[in-house]
Amino acid sequence: MKHLNKLFVVMLMLAGFSSQAQDSNNPWAISFGANAVDTRVSAASKLEDQFSQYFNAKDYWNILPTVSFVNLTKYVGDNFSFGVTGSANKITKYVQPRVGKDAYVVSNPGDLNYYAVDGVINYSLMSLIKSKTFEPSVHVGGGYTWLGEDKHAGTINGGLGLTYWFSETVGLSLSSTYKHSFEDVRDDMPSHMQHFAGLIFKFGGSDRDGDGIYDKDDACPDNAGPKANNGCPDTDGDTVLDKDDSCPDVAGLVQFQGCPDTDGDGIADKDDACPEVAGLANFGGCPDTDGDGTQDKNDKCPEVKGPKENAGCPWPDSDKDSVLDKDDKCPEVAGTVANNGCPEVSDEVVKKLNDYAKTILFDTAKASFQQQTFPVLQSIAAILKEYPSANFSIEGHTDSDGKDATNQKLSEDRAAAVKNYLIENGIATSRLSSVGYGETKPIDSNKTKAGKANNRRVEVKLVK
Repeated sequence: MKHLNKLFVVMLMLAGFSSQAQDSNNPWAISFGANAVDTRVSAASKLEDQFSQYFNAKDYWNILPTVSFVNLTKYVGDNFSFGVTGSANKITKYVQPRVGKDAYVVSNPGDLNYYAVDGVINYSLMSLIKSKTFEPSVHVGGGYTWLGEDKHAGTINGGLGLTYWFSETVGLSLSSTYKHSFEDVRDDMPSHMQHFAGLIFKFGGSDRDGDGIYDKDDACPDNAGPKANNGCPDTDGDTVLDKDDSCPDVAGLVQFQGCPDTDGDGIADKDDACPEVAGLANFGGCPDTDGDGTQDKNDKCPEVKGPKENAGCPWPDSDKDSVLDKDDKCPEVAGTVANNGCPEVSDEVVKKLNDYAKTILFDTAKASFQQQTFPVLQSIAAILKEYPSANFSIEGHTDSDGKDATNQKLSEDRAAAVKNYLIENGIATSRLSSVGYGETKPIDSNKTKAGKANNRRVEVKLVK
């Protein structure tokens, strides 16, 4: 039976070593300090007497005035931790069983050395009382104790503890453990109380970036950041964490992954070709002020609508004739829509041309002009320039004097002479043609001197 009890205690101790993680941040803790051994608890004859002088350290406690215990624990989760304690003491106060109502007899058994190794399963009540500094706890376990040179036995243990934390990792630990001996003879190994008081230090937490947030809780363990951001930095303070921020050094908007939109046009600056001026998405964030489909930077008339083909400017109508210059065959002369913007040649104009033409004088039997004719030709040219899209035919005529062939050639040469003069004075070649009719189209009698003078003429005809 004795050996079975010892085996049970060893199994309790080993079970603790297979557990794993003091709190989840710093899973390991080490404590050290002084311990006291009190054998009175097993000397009492009644339960109420066992704890009646629980704190009578002067009469019953065995205390070494030095560091006499070390405890190492590891947090395993859900408020549980497992540890192992090694302790040493010297028994100079051994309480004998009480006889009747006599006083307890305390004797020195010979300064017996006391050694113990105990496994401890601890349950913290700190979260239950919602405290940040006081940590009450309960613990159970088992261990093995040596008393003197030849007494040793296993114990099953249970007790209470209280730790006051000065900081997150440093505290003062107090605990009391009842150790129940499995020995049948009390003197072989009495059941006893063991009290502990010491400092406790938690360790093992990792904070690689030094931001005060443990790596296991740090969403960015390699980059320092505030606790409010789960340890992730937000360099520009725009509430978009650097790890998610496309513009981590410039404050921006959440919808643009932390990038700014300076002009407020819904296009992030990094994608905006005109970041300082609000614009349209189809123009890369650049504006089209007049809404004509040509963005301002390419629009020569950004405030006025105009077609893209004219660089965003409206087509001009230089002569104000309601025909745009691009469609106006006479853009600098007012005309009619029906005549593509060119003025229409009226019968009055044709008559005026021919009134001038009747006064054209040639040298006798020649196609050369007399001097007084040049102003007349200039006047005809000026009229033709007013109708730049109109085409004209210059016709030459003679009287019946002389041979027909000679008259025919003379009429052709004189018509051509007028045409060439007009061309030389700014009238387009394509607008003019000339023809001679000789004596075939008289307008008066060739029997009189006056009639012959009327028949020798140049006429200007509108070509329709």
